[in-house]
Amino acid sequence: MRTTIDKAGRLVVPKALREEIGLRAGVVELTADGTGIRIEPVAGQGLVESRGRLIIPSSGIGVVDELVRALRDADRR
Repeated sequence: MRTTIDKAGRLVVPKALREEIGLRAGVVELTADGTGIRIEPVAGQGLVESRGRLIIPSSGIGVVDELVRALRDADRR
């Protein structure tokens, strides 16, 4: 998927990609990842304690075997 960076350095992440990975408007962390850039949402104060356990709020992405494999394989690059 291609997009452009404008003169001010702004990058538009296409809607289809944002929806695919569950990226929403808000603060993100940018880090260099080889010759690419990793974009990750910054965890907010959304953790809730329930029965002595911390609950992480849902990202809206269903976790299926395919996604787990892709995330595991991406970490091995």
